[in-house]
Amino acid sequence: MGIFSRNKGKAGERELAHELTRVLGVSARRGVQFQGGPDSPDVIADIPDVHIECKRTERFRLYDALEQAVEDAGANIPVVLHRQNRKPWVAIIRLDDLPKLVRSMESTVRSNHENIKNMADTGNSGLQPPDSSLKETNGKPD
Repeated sequence: MGIFSRNKGKAGERELAHELTRVLGVSARRGVQFQGGPDSPDVIADIPDVHIECKRTERFRLYDALEQAVEDAGANIPVVLHRQNRKPWVAIIRLDDLPKLVRSMESTVRSNHENIKNMADTGNSGLQPPDSSLKETNGKPD
């Protein structure tokens, strides 16, 4: 694999993590730099029991990508997310795994809703206070 392909893959993983956060409201990040293993997911999201395989390529081999995700997923639900240039992201999942994914997503949404409600009830916005060492005028340290 050439350096351009590797860089495009890394950029695709970062883009996908951002999109998962935007669309699903879950925390997501590239997986390889944190896990390091060959079977670690490309993107780690706060969705239980899901293995995410990211494919950011023009030439996509659906069953090859799905087979890789299945092999790497172990007991988790294998999901392949793919995007070509100037096209939207699409998700590929085996039909038999769809009910498990729906249950996992329901659990995630319910948990996120409860966390937001608890933060509202306690007055905790979840935001960190600003760094007092920063000047208000230019936002840079003294």
